Amino acid sequence: MSDMDLGFPEQCEPGWLTNRYFPSKVGGKPAWLELDLLPSKEEMFCDECKTPKTFLCQIYAPFGDEHNFHRTIFVFVCRTATCQKANTASNLMVLRSQLAKKNKFYSEIPPDEDADVLPPIMPNKKLCIVCGCLGQLQCSRCKNANYCAAEHQRAHWPHHKTICSAANVTENEVNKINAIAFPKLLFPEYEITIEPCDENNRVDLDKDDEAKEKEQMAEYEKLAAEGKTGALNNVPDGELEKYAGGTSTGMDDKYFRKFKKTMWKQEAQILRYKRNGEPLWISNPEKTIAAHLVIPNCELCGGPRQFEFQIMPQMLYIFNNEAIDWGVLAVYTCVNSCKIPEDIGYVKEYIIKQDVVDDKK
Repeated sequence: MSDMDLGFPEQCEPGWLTNRYFPSKVGGKPAWLELDLLPSKEEMFCDECKTPKTFLCQIYAPFGDEHNFHRTIFVFVCRTATCQKANTASNLMVLRSQLAKKNKFYSEIPPDEDADVLPPIMPNKKLCIVCGCLGQLQCSRCKNANYCAAEHQRAHWPHHKTICSAANVTENEVNKINAIAFPKLLFPEYEITIEPCDENNRVDLDKDDEAKEKEQMAEYEKLAAEGKTGALNNVPDGELEKYAGGTSTGMDDKYFRKFKKTMWKQEAQILRYKRNGEPLWISNPEKTIAAHLVIPNCELCGGPRQFEFQIMPQMLYIFNNEAIDWGVLAVYTCVNSCKIPEDIGYVKEYIIKQDVVDDKK
């Protein structure tokens, strides 16, 4: 096993990012794993503003036991500006779902990735056309479109009205309308490709890459000595430089210096996965998130949770969305990934959101 796995965004044909292929991915609609017991409307709505949360990402991460042959962790976020609170994860939600190898949804034989892409395996539930979550509302005219909330129905109506109750509408026309993306409601979709790295944060390198890395680290050390490492080369100034100055936890903070030096080696990483590891904090956690560092036990088995992965601020860059922000999102899950009862499809896990704010204000 590698010291750590790093995740990088990669554009991919959407058909390969459905539940049939057990993807790790960012944005789009969730590729649900368990299909009979999807999260309820109450779970999917923000506690503060009462609007639907947006699917952020999912990580396919099986365990080595019978009931975790398939296992996916889902992350959702509320995008409402007033729900974004510094160093508080109240606008975020993490769900764990898992299945045995022999289950009623998926074949025990993996799909052939060299063959033509196959359609997703759909739940026996009506899903929201816009976001892919449970859709309990229905178009009152045609009864052929479902939504999770009135906000999503209103967003879809300008497109849906062209086929609503119309005669002789083809299936292809319906599918085309229903496939329209909603960038104001969903994040852009990318595959997360996973690469193992060693204790020095290096993925597998050939000789040319090794030489390039040495040059980059020499450049980093030079800039560090000059106090010019506030931003990474391939990330806009706003994503990391905003943490570098003007705060008492900025450039002189050892946590942030370590964060920058580590990120410098693999600038494009959006995910760091290390089960039972430690997060790479962007600032001193005792100053920013001390109240959240006592990790609650699993709500199912009562056992402890452990760190599993963290989402990096570089993910914000690919969204190009100023409505949300974070420094680090650290996800903790049940140590044993305990068996989920048959009457539950998804169980909540724990997430910490760390930002950098001026503690002198």
